[in-house]
Amino acid sequence: MSPVRIYSTLTGREDELVPLHPDGVLRMYVCGMTPKFHPHVGHARLFVAMDVIRRYLVWRGFKLKYVQNFTDVDDKIIQRAASENRDSQATANAYIDSYFEVMDRLNVQRADDYPTVTTYMRPIVEFIGDLVEVGHAYPSELGDVWFDVGSFRDYGKLSRRDLNSQLVAARKELEPGKRDPRDFALWKRAKPGEPAWESPWGPGRPGWHIECSAMVRETLGDQIDIHGGGADLIFPHHENEIAQSESLTGKAPFARHWAHAGLVTLAGGDKMAHSAENFTTLAMILERYDPQEVRYFLLATHYRSSLTFALETDGLDGAWRVRGIEDARSALGRLRRALGDEPLSADGPVDQDAVKAFTTAMDADFNTPDALGVIFDLAREINTGRVAGQETDPKRRALVQLLDVLGLNLRAEVARNHQEVGPYVDLLVEVRRKLRDAKQWSLADEIRNALTDLGVTVNDGPGGTSTWSIER
Repeated sequence: MSPVRIYSTLTGREDELVPLHPDGVLRMYVCGMTPKFHPHVGHARLFVAMDVIRRYLVWRGFKLKYVQNFTDVDDKIIQRAASENRDSQATANAYIDSYFEVMDRLNVQRADDYPTVTTYMRPIVEFIGDLVEVGHAYPSELGDVWFDVGSFRDYGKLSRRDLNSQLVAARKELEPGKRDPRDFALWKRAKPGEPAWESPWGPGRPGWHIECSAMVRETLGDQIDIHGGGADLIFPHHENEIAQSESLTGKAPFARHWAHAGLVTLAGGDKMAHSAENFTTLAMILERYDPQEVRYFLLATHYRSSLTFALETDGLDGAWRVRGIEDARSALGRLRRALGDEPLSADGPVDQDAVKAFTTAMDADFNTPDALGVIFDLAREINTGRVAGQETDPKRRALVQLLDVLGLNLRAEVARNHQEVGPYVDLLVEVRRKLRDAKQWSLADEIRNALTDLGVTVNDGPGGTSTWSIER
């Protein structure tokens, strides 16, 4: 097979993915959610994309450890907690639970580890202390600790910014104890009424960027293969991670491949974000749409491209829909028809041409739109072969396998739908049979048409027999 190639923001090109460590285990870290409210579509876009990368690499035979953090202490979490009249940890935990609820429904596999700031405070404090000791950070008399950006020669290599331009762009007023406007906080002194932890510099809490450097080192080591996150994290968050980690360990690169997912934007071009309060929660979307439809919608655009979220409302009755998810519903219906209702053994040969075409697409930086194109070509071949009376099981097995790599488990959904509605459909089909026997053709047709509108196709056979299948 061809090598897997992944685009890295650091190099600006697609590079072959070769394990960095002698044990052959890929180490993958993804910057997770700051749980200050319920997850929105932008979160789903990132974590579904990273889930597919992980699934595909495992399917291709790589061993992989996947870590994703939660920033469970933050200014905005503290503000949210105050508005909800509860402590910040309870607030963070509630929205972490909300994250798992919707991501489980979207079939996002659980990470191998979910470190949080509050449970990794000791290694974070030690990391900061080590940076001070080697001269890349300095404490202020007020109890803050700052990273000395000028001490790291390669600062800006990820975002392609140079220190001089940053100095011009930086605001001129220096915070107390800060030597350079480009320096960033590693430790922030405690403020009255806010959560705080003890440290050699006095009570306080970590700055935003240091947590990931410490968590990566504790869970995966000094260097990792893949670091994922949203494109809005390139600067300053990921730039600062590189500076912190490589300054302390002396090992470069900190992460060999930087995989950044494109942002979800609204129809007007604004980024969807909690801070802008222009988001639609995933829970709201999943009240209207099936999780598989939402997942398909997200995969239909390459993970590095921006994704437009267009929420349309009906001026008459206030009903709303998402442009694109409606198309996903129709597309998944076609795939379900290709899968069919006949039992399918998991054992046996699969169509290798389809597998090869799918692999070629996904090897090119996880190109899910092209991979879906391969899947639809395969579905068309299955339907054509079925009509011609040809053997389709190898193609159907391939279809099931390739959908599973993308996390689209339509066979399980078809089986679940049959189990839940089967007895009721059977009853209606039997009533329809009796109406046909009594030559009540109009009423029989009404039942058939109503079932069709609900996505159930009734096929009449010889001798008055009928079978049915769920089409979507």
